[in-house]
Amino acid sequence: MSEAMQPTFDGMQPRTRRTRGKATHTPAAQLPVARVVLDIQATHLGRCFDYLIDERLDDAARPGCLVRVRFGGQRVSGIIWERVEHSDTDASALRYIERVLSGVVMGDEMRRDVAAIADAYGGTCANIVRVALPQRIAAVDKEMAQFAAAQFAAAQDVVTQPDDTPTDATQSDVPSIDNARAAAVVAMRADFARRYEQAHVLADALGAGRFQSFVVDAVAGSAIDDLAWMAASALAHGTSAVLVMPSMREVWELMRALEGTGLSAFAPDGDTWAGDVAVLSGSLGPAERYRSYLAVSSGRVRCVVGTRAAMYAPVSGPVLFAVLDDGAYQYADGLMPYANARGVCRLRARLHDGVFVAMAYARSVLSQWECEDTTAMPVAVSGPSTAIVPYRDVARATAPPVRWLNRDELARLADPSIGARVPHTAVRVLSGALEHGPVLFSIPSDGISESLVCARCLRQARCLRCTGPLERVGANATPRCRWCGAPAVDWHCPHCGGDRMRVVRVGAAGTAQELQGLFRGVPMILSSPHQPQGVIEQVADAPAIVIATPGAEPRVRAGAYRAVAILDAWTSLYRQNIDAYIDVLRDWMRAMALCAPRADGGAGLLIGETDPVIAQSLMMWDSRMLAAAELAQRREAGLPPVVSAACVWGQRNAVAEALRRIGVVGDGDWARLRLGDDEFPAVLGPVPIPPERTVDSRELEQMRDRVRAVVLVAHARRAELAARLRTAVATHVAAREFGELRFRVDPKDLL
Repeated sequence: MSEAMQPTFDGMQPRTRRTRGKATHTPAAQLPVARVVLDIQATHLGRCFDYLIDERLDDAARPGCLVRVRFGGQRVSGIIWERVEHSDTDASALRYIERVLSGVVMGDEMRRDVAAIADAYGGTCANIVRVALPQRIAAVDKEMAQFAAAQFAAAQDVVTQPDDTPTDATQSDVPSIDNARAAAVVAMRADFARRYEQAHVLADALGAGRFQSFVVDAVAGSAIDDLAWMAASALAHGTSAVLVMPSMREVWELMRALEGTGLSAFAPDGDTWAGDVAVLSGSLGPAERYRSYLAVSSGRVRCVVGTRAAMYAPVSGPVLFAVLDDGAYQYADGLMPYANARGVCRLRARLHDGVFVAMAYARSVLSQWECEDTTAMPVAVSGPSTAIVPYRDVARATAPPVRWLNRDELARLADPSIGARVPHTAVRVLSGALEHGPVLFSIPSDGISESLVCARCLRQARCLRCTGPLERVGANATPRCRWCGAPAVDWHCPHCGGDRMRVVRVGAAGTAQELQGLFRGVPMILSSPHQPQGVIEQVADAPAIVIATPGAEPRVRAGAYRAVAILDAWTSLYRQNIDAYIDVLRDWMRAMALCAPRADGGAGLLIGETDPVIAQSLMMWDSRMLAAAELAQRREAGLPPVVSAACVWGQRNAVAEALRRIGVVGDGDWARLRLGDDEFPAVLGPVPIPPERTVDSRELEQMRDRVRAVVLVAHARRAELAARLRTAVATHVAAREFGELRFRVDPKDLL
């Protein structure tokens, strides 16, 4: 009896599926097992997994290629880390690689670097590959294959030429240094030698072929040109160069400087890839970034400029790694394992027998420690360095003279406007500068609201009735309380008895309104990410007042500012992060570097109260003063960089259990930290973390009761600390324990 079928319309019968036979595979004859790093970010799965290679994929499945495999019940991408003869896994449990997606995108040296970075920061190779390798674009892979085929054909034509022609097919791949470029490099080296002491030590190291580390205190206005010379000199010696910048503004400035040395930017030109310098940055488009990555990985481009992403440039052989403003917050990666660009570049320079350079206007405390404590045991990401400092007379001549207009100085000058945001003395100096060109006002932040403070002691002005903050509702209206709305009639400061208030932190727009009353008829330009115009790149060399926040200062087109004024210097006293003073000095020195030098009549003003060491470091253009004072305090307190540190955060119980597992609490073997004759607790905290303002109600259960703790260990234990933390997190995730648990080794901020 035949099976009954439901009637259907013509053409709509159910499709019959053919049963497919099981695919037959034959393993490759040699090295048939591929160890693959999968694109899986779970810490407890952070190892290589073994797969078999079919003989039909034997030639294509090379170490460093992207592949598609089966893991569990899903297809995932991965990268072949190595090929081996045998696997520790039972042969019956091994699967075959399904597909090879690309050629070699990560060479032997790059895979070695990735593993070293993962170990240094407590992550996995998959964590590093995720941020180091750009998104694959198939069209770019095809483009590269066509270019490689054309290049191979051209090389074959060269081989068939008569005997008096070059027969080495690789000679055309090596960029030659023409006479003009060589002359430019020699001239820039002479300029560098005139500015810095021991300049010859750094110049000789660029071609020495062994690892050396340097800390360079930049001369005002010359940091970009100095980095361009280092890169051009390294290329002339056959060494690759990787230059990491804090933002894209510095990247494009450096690209222009490199073009001045005769180097050209990498760009596809028809069927060829031409250029000497590639840009790597997360802000680039996927195709553009992947194309630049492949150009560097294949060795066609040996100079890389970029933001934090450039620290993973796939270079090989001896390499110059240089970082500008090495203490900038932009260098901290936002993805696990939260690697820092400075540490990654120094680690890779050592692995490549290259040169590491940390250049900044304001020397970081870590750089100061590396220069002072040359006998300290080096760790993976730091160690002894040679200081390259400018000649004192050159440093003073290239920077503008800076006057510190604090209360004592204004009293000495008998200025009647003591306590004003811009005192009369500053108005007089700036008015004279405006007759010749633009003037820059650097403000600490660009808030959307104003605050009222006591004009005498600078404490926040609060309501005498309910202690709520006061606000100004109009230009001439009496201030009132934000909480109870009571007017501040007959107000006086309960701390010092002062009866006058002033506005602070009014942002760029509020500053412009204030300055319009002091400098009538002068054009105002606002440069800030929070303003409608955004960040202004350049301004004309004409009289104007430019108000900018740190990092948003416009450059003067074919000129320099006639004067630079730092407003609200007292706000530097209230920052809470551990590098607050260094960060403030870096912002101020970067702004002052845009001013005309002393010989050209430039003038700098620091207005307000601040720490005397910060002010003296700025006026003397010598950041070593502040860095040395900060390092001395860190030694007394047992804080980084004298010791290694890691920040652990998450749900309270999870953090407590992680601290117990790594042995830094209770009777653990690392519960106490010894530094010489002193002993310190190994854990700071835990302290509560306030919930984010944007947390969704559905996330409150996971995000509640979050804490943060800081673990301190001797440098000799840093590598083991990273390994213990990785193991603790892997155990937490594998056991599916409740709550968030994360960590960061070498955090910029402790709490």
